[in-house]
Amino acid sequence: MDKPSLQLNSLVDMTDHQAALSEVVQTLSMTWPSFDFAYLRRVFADMEHLFSGRYPGYQACNTRYHDFRHTLDVFLAMARLLHGASVAGLRFTDKQAALGVISALMHDTGYIQTTGDRLGTGAKYTAAHVDRSIVFMKRYYAGDDLFEKELPAFDHILHCTGFTMKIPGMRFPSRELELLGKMLGTADLLGQMADRLYLEKLLFLYYEFVEAGISDYESELDLLKKTVPFYQFIRRRFAADLEGVDNYMIHHFRVRWNIDRDLYREAVEQNLRRLQFILDSDPGHYRSHLRRNGITKSLQASTVPPESPEPAVTDRRGERASG
Repeated sequence: MDKPSLQLNSLVDMTDHQAALSEVVQTLSMTWPSFDFAYLRRVFADMEHLFSGRYPGYQACNTRYHDFRHTLDVFLAMARLLHGASVAGLRFTDKQAALGVISALMHDTGYIQTTGDRLGTGAKYTAAHVDRSIVFMKRYYAGDDLFEKELPAFDHILHCTGFTMKIPGMRFPSRELELLGKMLGTADLLGQMADRLYLEKLLFLYYEFVEAGISDYESELDLLKKTVPFYQFIRRRFAADLEGVDNYMIHHFRVRWNIDRDLYREAVEQNLRRLQFILDSDPGHYRSHLRRNGITKSLQASTVPPESPEPAVTDRRGERASG
């Protein structure tokens, strides 16, 4: 029976790490009952420690867009895509499913700074974060009985999250790895754009882009304005470069939640409608509309929006910020 009032953000409390992990376990167990969940839980705990600054040799995550919440969003979206694909008739082994969800857990580890790296934030690695994430994964799995022989697979899977990578031209060792990579690239986009806090977090993304030296956006407001056409680009990317694997999501919701709707697509489009309303009705005071979780208030006092009487951010103590 369909449940029209059900929304994506009502299914799992994404502020509760264990709730997100439990839903991934529940989702994967529907197709892979013999999956080694104890192993997954150990990796998950290590990633919690990494992002919180409790992993040896690394600082806590200091990129507020690419944070652990984003990682959890992608982790869960990847598990749901895997389940939906299996419902649709695709077959992955337990190890291949593990490759997929663990790659999701580690896909943004490249933003994390080592303890000796005290210049700026991890946002400065925006352009290199995919390669840095691959390096982290290979170090993490060196000598691991389960995945040491699978290390090259991480390259193929994680590179599908990079916007500069021409996925149609990539040569994958197997059809399964190709699908896992395209699913991760899809989960990365769906996870962030369907997040209830997506619009608020875009303000953090702007400053990540500034620090990374990415000059595509003149201001917070300019990034917000360009997000609407960006979604049209993303839809084309889903259909072409990523082979339409986002369409597997509805199979997950049909089986797991007994609804015949793609809640990710609905959540993304709801975010875009909210953004368009703000841009059409009150663009000069967009920050006052983006108040969920106190994100606007938590921005540094120096990050004055360009519509204010004070000057826009041009000097953050020499930092050329990022995204």
